[in-house]
Amino acid sequence: MSLYDITNTICALSTAPGTGAIAVIRLSGHEAYSICSKLFQASSPVFSWTDALPYSIHHGFAICDEQVIDEVLISLFKAPHSYTGEDVIEISCHGSEFIQQQILDVLIQTGCRLAKPGEFTLRAFLNGKFDLSQAEAVGDLISSSSQSAHDLALAQMRGGFSKKIRELRQKLVDFTSLIELELDFSEEEVKFASRSGLIRLLDELKTELTTLVQSFSVGNVIKKGIPVAIIGKPNVGKSTLLNTLLNEEKAIVSEIPGTTRDAIEDTIVLEGFSFRFIDTAGLRASEDQIESMGIDRTWTKIEEASVILYLFDATRDSYKDVVDALAEFGNILEDPKKRLILIGNKMDLLAELPQGFQKFVEHETIFVSAKRKENIHMISESLRHTVKEHDISDGAIVSNTRHLEALQRALEAIKNVDEGLRSGIPADLTTIDLRQALHHLGEITGEITTDEILDNIFGRFCIGK
Repeated sequence: MSLYDITNTICALSTAPGTGAIAVIRLSGHEAYSICSKLFQASSPVFSWTDALPYSIHHGFAICDEQVIDEVLISLFKAPHSYTGEDVIEISCHGSEFIQQQILDVLIQTGCRLAKPGEFTLRAFLNGKFDLSQAEAVGDLISSSSQSAHDLALAQMRGGFSKKIRELRQKLVDFTSLIELELDFSEEEVKFASRSGLIRLLDELKTELTTLVQSFSVGNVIKKGIPVAIIGKPNVGKSTLLNTLLNEEKAIVSEIPGTTRDAIEDTIVLEGFSFRFIDTAGLRASEDQIESMGIDRTWTKIEEASVILYLFDATRDSYKDVVDALAEFGNILEDPKKRLILIGNKMDLLAELPQGFQKFVEHETIFVSAKRKENIHMISESLRHTVKEHDISDGAIVSNTRHLEALQRALEAIKNVDEGLRSGIPADLTTIDLRQALHHLGEITGEITTDEILDNIFGRFCIGK
């Protein structure tokens, strides 16, 4: 069946699968009202499908073969003012899985087709309710697990990012029109725009596209959470610190070195931002094959992390020990995208702060007792400072890998145009790159798309959305 086949009326469970207090079953399509009329029996004797007002709710019963399945409410929406742009009905019933299936069976028997994953949102896109990037933001909104991820997805769903892409694309269209107009009058050698003016416009486009591409580092963090690796030698209290930060016994704590042999991950939310904590195997030379594999994974997690908490034993490790240990990380810690925080643990066993650590002027150092939960709030406060203030109200931040790749290809095409103009390449060759840039920006909003792209995007949605 074609992905674009929207002639059928579809139905699906829109609430989470399983037993609950209430379940909602959604229908969408031009026959939604007539199909539902065969299932629904209103409790009011004056109810009429012909006279029923849109955006109204009605009480009644779901009936099958003159037998009551359940007491239900139906919510009515008329095209084009509905989520999908079609006639939509939502049936609220009790959350029994048996009731849900009975109602779905009746709807299918009377003319409905079971919806594919994301098909309601796909129909909304095809019916012009919103563009492709807004449709993808619906999925991000559903899966958001923090305030910042929710705010970004909501801003994008409202069209903030789409507006920015349309503005950029319109500038490109205007630019391309001038170039192609000159081609039409090539024999007269007419210039409709100065080359310096066109180059200034290209510089503006390059700057805006570059800013969007660079915003992905922020958008991806907001969407997926900030990865924080807890590293250090064996038995310095990494697992205890993880358990304290998460406020649960996530990792096994033992005095035996090398207890943690694989990366353990969990997430907490601080002031609206998700932090993905990763407890890693202790860094040391080991002949144990399993522990060695865990240490290898530790290095991988260090490379992936945005924040590195290097934990050392304040009762045992000297300033020189920590300096020597940090030297092993080399270029990793020199990466400006990574932040290193030194954590001196087991302060409950010391009468005063150890000497020498005030020399760490280039690295933030926090002394804590993970076991007694002393000064742990200082780590949380420091992590919150990791996330700079970002204005996500307009949604003009890239958080989607598909969008990033399209923007990168558009930027590359614009750079080719710029080089061509500066080096005097004929205008007809320049327009090839201009059309490529327009194509890639159009891919983001869905002005240019394919069945394969749509299937890939909406196939990741849940059935009822």
